[in-house]
Amino acid sequence: MTSQRPYLLRALYAWITDNGMTPHLVVDATRPGVRVPAFAVNNGKVVLNIVDRAVAGLEMGNDVISFSARFRGVSHSVAVPVSSVLAIFPLETGLLLTLPDDQPEDPLADEAPQMSPESVGLTETGDAAEHGDGGEDGGDQGPSSPRRGGHLRVVK
Repeated sequence: MTSQRPYLLRALYAWITDNGMTPHLVVDATRPGVRVPAFAVNNGKVVLNIVDRAVAGLEMGNDVISFSARFRGVSHSVAVPVSSVLAIFPLETGLLLTLPDDQPEDPLADEAPQMSPESVGLTETGDAAEHGDGGEDGGDQGPSSPRRGGHLRVVK
């Protein structure tokens, strides 16, 4: 699956600018591929003003955000991998909008079973008794035992 980060960044950028505010990115400058002037980095992070009037050629791609901007009066080319962006915020409110990690924190998360309509008891056609849910002819399940099998069906 593709990363949700670039889509969230573009959406938040649009929301901030549509409301007449000034978008800024907080970037982890220690990550590989970050290209910003070294003097702009403070404690391994850099805050970048990306409002239209402050940058030229802003491109917010799925992998890299790139643009030209002036730092101390000198134009610099900036490239920031989307994975290095920690947050975006409007200067006027200071509301820090952090981005979720793409990688699961739990190493066992990749081993989770795949879900399908059948695995949760959904069936496309047929009635409940055909799928062994313990309906009227439900066999030997008592009233306190949980119902088994599918009980939902798609109505066409």
